Amino acid sequence: MTPCIALVRGINVGRAKRIAMADLRELVEALGFSQVRTLQNSGNVVFEAARPNAAKVARSIEQAIEARFGFSAAVVVITAADLDAIVEENPLSHATADPARFLVAFVASPATLGKARALLAQAWAPDALALGSRAAYLSCAGGIIESKLMQAFARATADGATTRNWSTVRKLQALAGNAAE
Repeated sequence: MTPCIALVRGINVGRAKRIAMADLRELVEALGFSQVRTLQNSGNVVFEAARPNAAKVARSIEQAIEARFGFSAAVVVITAADLDAIVEENPLSHATADPARFLVAFVASPATLGKARALLAQAWAPDALALGSRAAYLSCAGGIIESKLMQAFARATADGATTRNWSTVRKLQALAGNAAE
């Protein structure tokens, strides 16, 4: 069995698109996955799958959310090994001192990162942007909501990325590493 992480985009933000984590766990279990756990209330699901195909698993979760809850939500699925590689690849590791202001943007397709490549040519200080092979890294020194970089990144990637702060990323990494225990 392979530990995996599903990152559901845009649920439980404000009053729209609400899903109780118990219902999300039940939905993922009903799709045949095991050891299903959630982290926080923002659509982070850790589970185990036999020979997972990330794109197919993501589509199945997206379709199940639409069927059960009546709205769409994009899902990015990665394996625990992928998450470990994303953490290891972080080119802005010096910026993780304030984990609430350091984001990792997960994408289903590396092509989505290409949409943000033009942003690298612009000056964002005190914010910073780096692109990895499977994720983007954003340091938002003045806060996420006010960050011009974050706004530009969201426009460039449209619905193709979902972000988690560094603290959540590390918690997911720990939870996925313990999935088989």
